[in-house]
Amino acid sequence: MVDKEKYASHIEKGVAWLKDTMQPDGSWGDSMESPSNMTATLLTYASLYAVSAPPQETLHYLTNKFGGSTDRHIINGVLNYYGKDLTFSAPILVMCALAGVISSWDKIPQLPFEVSVLPQNLFRFFQLPVVSYAIPALIAVGILLYKKGRKNLLAPLRKAFINKSLKVLVRLQPDNGGFLEAAPLTAFVTMCMCGAGYREHIATRKGAGFLINTVREDGAWPIDTDLASWVTALSIRALEGDLTDEEKQTLATTLRGNAFKFKHPFTGAKEGGWGWTNLPGAAPDADDTAGALVALHILLDGRYCEEVGKGVEWLIALQNNDGGMPTFCKGWGKLPFDRSSPDISAHTILAFRLWMNALPGNLKTVCERSISRLLKWMHKIQADDGSWTPLWFGDQDAKDERSPVYGTAMTVEYLATWNDPAVPEMREKGLRYLLSVQNNDGGWGGAKGVPSKVTLTARALSALATFQDPVAQIQSLGFDVRNPGIQTPDSNSGIAEAMNRAFDYLYRKYKAGELLAPEPIGLYFARLWYSEKMYNITFVLNALKKFKTHI
Repeated sequence: MVDKEKYASHIEKGVAWLKDTMQPDGSWGDSMESPSNMTATLLTYASLYAVSAPPQETLHYLTNKFGGSTDRHIINGVLNYYGKDLTFSAPILVMCALAGVISSWDKIPQLPFEVSVLPQNLFRFFQLPVVSYAIPALIAVGILLYKKGRKNLLAPLRKAFINKSLKVLVRLQPDNGGFLEAAPLTAFVTMCMCGAGYREHIATRKGAGFLINTVREDGAWPIDTDLASWVTALSIRALEGDLTDEEKQTLATTLRGNAFKFKHPFTGAKEGGWGWTNLPGAAPDADDTAGALVALHILLDGRYCEEVGKGVEWLIALQNNDGGMPTFCKGWGKLPFDRSSPDISAHTILAFRLWMNALPGNLKTVCERSISRLLKWMHKIQADDGSWTPLWFGDQDAKDERSPVYGTAMTVEYLATWNDPAVPEMREKGLRYLLSVQNNDGGWGGAKGVPSKVTLTARALSALATFQDPVAQIQSLGFDVRNPGIQTPDSNSGIAEAMNRAFDYLYRKYKAGELLAPEPIGLYFARLWYSEKMYNITFVLNALKKFKTHI
């Protein structure tokens, strides 16, 4: 849509990659390791429909999914799938309309692009139909739908906000053109700008430039440019005790330099947080900020610095009114990705606990109150079976695509050495849950009965092996430490045996050459899967180093 002749070679390679990765039934998953789904298949069908002849098998697949192939079938099917969250459904339907797959612009829900010109601290009152970090899509998709859709009495008033909204879009776009360093969001914005008549607009040109600069040699695009800051923090934890003083100093300088030094244009968050990458399109978030603080505690041997104080303040300011920790923004709305998350909340508690005694007096007091609120929320939302379910990590093999094993393992590990009176009961219920859902092969999937994964097994093993005094922990659970086959009421294997079986599972994967095989574990935007090669490495190394202390 930007320039099909100029970018002909990229288009051809993209088409070839999509056709090479198609399943026999004409469908696609989010990654080559993912099961087929409606979203990936519909997006691919629209892409091929626009530039090439789409496979007939794909049309049959979608017709079966939607119960038909008319505009009404496709639009209703997409909207029903995503519900009230229009973050992804509106761009998908707009892409289908731009490609010619559907023709009914009037049936696609309008997006209130004009809201973007208001102060960000007012967004929470509007209950926006998109998540907090998707304002560029709100603007570009909204303006396109305004121009293509049905007009009402407010149309002249809305038109007056277009230029102001476009100025907001320019302000939100980083220098490299990539919104959130994400190819899908940047591509949606760019195609909508073209469709709305802004092909020569600076935001369109910069968006196209980002896409050209991030395409892979095989013609495909990654979901994000990279997760450099996040996996660096994970690597530092996994390498704790094995880094030289020089390496620690270099990493500390890098990590401190990656903290945001300005109010972020996307979320309005003040300085002090960290994003998932050091590239300009990132936005600060709670999980990466907590991870950076934990890593800095390792690198600086607990010595306080200005970035630590600002990072702690940033997290405290983000805390939701319910006491839990959201991902990007405090209380923007009721959509899932703006809600509190247990694994992120536990990660924040760990970061606070590590730095507590080094904080200035007043900040330490505020931090203590924040931890108390976090713990009360964690206790409140723990499931009856002892599990916690995360927002951003799941298991695509689970029926509901959720991964309480990941959420529980991370929470148990983060709270393992915390002695607050509220913690032991929560922690031990979580430990019991992990023991109760271990598979017969020694590994863990995302939930009970779900096939085992290297990443999830490593996370569960880390949780079990994290306790500093395993004998005391076993006694506190009511097990007989004199019995080498320590039994739980809910499982046929005790803690020590469970760890050994988990190690055996990982060792078998290593011997089979499958330890580093891609395993989609992450959810992004709305039901969109990705894998990260560093997860296998960092998760397994972290688990093995903790397990080694028990041998």
